[in-house]
Amino acid sequence: MPLKPHIDWLSDPEIFAVNRLDPVSDHIAWPSAEVAAKGEENPFRQSLSGRWAFRLARCVADRPAGFHARDFDCSGWESIDVPGYMQLQGFGENQYVNTQYPWDGIEALRPPQVPEANLVGSYLRDFTFEKRAGTGRVVLTFDGVETAFFAWLNGAFLGYSEDSFTPARFDITDLLEEGENRLAVQVFQRSSASWIEDQDFWRLTGIFRDVWLEQQPGLHLEDLFVTTDLAEDFSAAKLRLRLKLAVQGEGASIEVALSGRNGEAVVAPRRFDAAPEMDLVFDIAAPHLWSAEAPNLYDLSITLIGADGQTVEFVPERVGFRRFEIIDRVMHLNGKRIVFNGVNRHEFNPVRGRAVTYDDMLFDVRFFKRNNINAVRTSHYPNQSAFYRLCDEYGLYVIDEANLESHGSWQKDGAVEPSWVVPGDRAEWRAAVIDRARSMLERDKNHASILIWSCGNESFGGSVIFDMSNWFRDRDPSRLVHYEGIFHDRRFDGTSDMESRMYARPQDVEAWLKDDPQKPFILCEYTHAMGNSCGGMHLYTDLVDRYPQYQGGFIWDYIDQALALGDGVSDRRLGLGGDFDDRPSDYTFCTDGIVTAWRQETPKVQEVRALYQPFDITPKRDAITIRNRNLFVSSATLLLKIRLLKDGVAVFSTALDQEIAAGETATLPLELPGDLAAGEYALQASLCLRQKNAWADAGHEIAFGEHVFTVEGAPVMPEPVSLELVRGDLHLGVETPGYFALFSDVFGGMTSLKAGGIEFMHRPPRLTFWRAMTDNDRGRNHGFDHAIWQMANLHAKRGPVDFDMNGDEPVVRYRFPLPGVPVVPEVAYRVGRDGLIHVKADFPGGEGLPDLPIFGLQFTLPPAFDRFRYYGLGPEENYTDRCRGARLGIFERSVIGNLSPYSVPQECGNRMGTRFAEVTDDKGRGLRFVAEGAPFEFNALPYGTMELETAERPEHLPPVTKTVVTIAARQMGVGGDDSWGAPVHEPYRIASHQPLSLAFSVAPIG
Repeated sequence: MPLKPHIDWLSDPEIFAVNRLDPVSDHIAWPSAEVAAKGEENPFRQSLSGRWAFRLARCVADRPAGFHARDFDCSGWESIDVPGYMQLQGFGENQYVNTQYPWDGIEALRPPQVPEANLVGSYLRDFTFEKRAGTGRVVLTFDGVETAFFAWLNGAFLGYSEDSFTPARFDITDLLEEGENRLAVQVFQRSSASWIEDQDFWRLTGIFRDVWLEQQPGLHLEDLFVTTDLAEDFSAAKLRLRLKLAVQGEGASIEVALSGRNGEAVVAPRRFDAAPEMDLVFDIAAPHLWSAEAPNLYDLSITLIGADGQTVEFVPERVGFRRFEIIDRVMHLNGKRIVFNGVNRHEFNPVRGRAVTYDDMLFDVRFFKRNNINAVRTSHYPNQSAFYRLCDEYGLYVIDEANLESHGSWQKDGAVEPSWVVPGDRAEWRAAVIDRARSMLERDKNHASILIWSCGNESFGGSVIFDMSNWFRDRDPSRLVHYEGIFHDRRFDGTSDMESRMYARPQDVEAWLKDDPQKPFILCEYTHAMGNSCGGMHLYTDLVDRYPQYQGGFIWDYIDQALALGDGVSDRRLGLGGDFDDRPSDYTFCTDGIVTAWRQETPKVQEVRALYQPFDITPKRDAITIRNRNLFVSSATLLLKIRLLKDGVAVFSTALDQEIAAGETATLPLELPGDLAAGEYALQASLCLRQKNAWADAGHEIAFGEHVFTVEGAPVMPEPVSLELVRGDLHLGVETPGYFALFSDVFGGMTSLKAGGIEFMHRPPRLTFWRAMTDNDRGRNHGFDHAIWQMANLHAKRGPVDFDMNGDEPVVRYRFPLPGVPVVPEVAYRVGRDGLIHVKADFPGGEGLPDLPIFGLQFTLPPAFDRFRYYGLGPEENYTDRCRGARLGIFERSVIGNLSPYSVPQECGNRMGTRFAEVTDDKGRGLRFVAEGAPFEFNALPYGTMELETAERPEHLPPVTKTVVTIAARQMGVGGDDSWGAPVHEPYRIASHQPLSLAFSVAPIG
């Protein structure tokens, strides 16, 4: 390979690493155990992160010539943060695309051609170097650079590297000087590697992970491969260490020790003569096994000792003993069938892009643990090493995914067309693809959390990826290999050890599981979490107990990829694809997370946490049955908390000790207070942490169950009130001791409801047949298929009005002919002697109509009524296909706080099973709505349906001028199998040929 850099390397897929050192494990070497224990900066390592001099060129021809010379004058250059991205610091433009290539329609290219429009960032860093005594070699490491770069040190060419997400290491020993040095790096936005880095993310450029150099002693541990071979009955293990050492001179030795989780010696220090390659095996009795439930880690200590008996280098490593394998076509961890309650995770921060911080990673890991997520797929590239260490420590199962995706080369607008797919069967791409596998595995191989190597994502199939999978198996038989793309190219079905699918409907998954499958099955992406989504997720998780080969899935995805437009404190606006004038763009498809870009929980988390909970809790009035779904740990660390609510108010609570072994079910007797008064009761049982741990406080709820029952009793009849009626030419006025109501012939409803001098009716109530479309609605062309209901919502006409004054209580009936709809719904108001206005809305049903999105009434109140309290399912929003995580209770919220933090405004804030709701001002004055017969669905928002539907971003919503209360008989589910065509499942749709009725009362309060 020539040592003189050449720009043509950018377009040559066979040149991807020049002068780059072989990848090695990510262990950390220290001068001694004492230095390592201090937790201070590592004397062997010198960070080169910080402010660098920087110059942007818009194309390759304009890049600064000779900038890498040591005496180059960069005094007029700007500066940039490393780690960081060029575009996010004002150099170049942000662009988001999903499956397509970012240059599509701009330049006509085919692999491996490189676009003319190719940003080039030239970086300079001056630093001082002081050589330590005993240093044998100095290595410079770039932990991550997108997408290709050349590097020089003190004017001499160092090397070239592609693969954005694994380290590039260079030997700089002979080029370093004592004192001042200059490092020059030129980063290119596009290269041949861009064809296989077509992930669903923002296309960013720069040195986005740390840069550092390491002074390695002459006696140095270069590589470590730890494996744990467990006995068949798991009663013993062999700890195997395969080491590569740099050894200068004779007489050096290596000392190995292993201590347990409480510091006890498991392997007493043993010394061996040092050699360039060593293979050491230690017998371990009764090891504590590692799992996500019990992440038992042992402390391995490797000390390199010079001929003089002095410590030269100390390497600590954490070791987890576990075995992962397929038994009878089912994946097993430590002999137990495993289920992945997983999520896909992009590295992302709204300010820093993929240059995430340690705090970001720590937040994510703790969030996963608190919300019963036990597995992560690193979509779609290797993450920072620190993330895997956290997964080891906290306990998460990881699919580690290679940096490979070529989606745009074989799929166009959903159609599979692989005529020029890369890598496919193309020999010229084989070495680069295998290199990416090798770089990931060699760095990450010692992490107990990693159970599966993944051959990348959405790159079709072919022999090259098949060869990649076999390379994984040959190098590391202790793990399995994953690749979803075999679904598209069955020629190489052996590429993946498991059948992996994306967004298959639950019915299709079940059909596959019933057809004598020969592999275990996972959904590497499912329940697409774009906007108000994750409906019907339980249809997948319900498969876990019915089919052993169904072993879970990974939600797409964890975090919205939206970029900050403001400071994130006073201005938390976010930009999505297209908001930066980026074209082509896939617009809002960058926001598919269960948390926002600011890591704020969305209501979807409530459902995820419940469906992933590790215990099934079934309360009854005399007992509570608990099934421990864990594989390895009992429930002993948890306290069973019990509450009894009467009509939403707690009337009894207790706590019980219990201990249920992993995989076991137990029924605990329960004694509730006797002589319960008449009313509706909710018996709620929760398993909560007894003590604070690393990821949650004491009392944190792990699992929940509820039983609702009614104690019958004679209803309490209120004293009748007087009614004074005034029938005018166009109105009926009714005066009661508590309020005045006015019903209009002309405007088709209750135009006034006054009490205490306050007018509650900003506008008369209106029938509603339409909800603000969700992202999923838009993706399945819901508007096109159901537009008749939007027209009905907007343009219902007042029909005949019937004033029934003959009885004891006046009744006003309104009929509303609808455009294009051959049925006429009716709304009736009855002013009762009980002091309430009883409202009944009826939809008679009609043939030949599309399903109804919603049927109910909307009340428009003045904006002062800006808070609500309700008795129903909560505390977060819930829908008919996303309510398993909700519970019955009385909950309160502000109206503006009910606007869920979705990146695009849409339907949100719904509450199922509402018995009553109160919408009030700051003095407690307002309206109380009470269900009559069946509970209703309730919502209160500061915007109307069309305001939500037409606003593209939250900041586009108008100033608040009202409160819109929706009382609905039913609303369809939100769906979520995918966001580009999947319908809401049939049980959660509203068939328009069936009649619907809504009955409730309303009256002022306060």
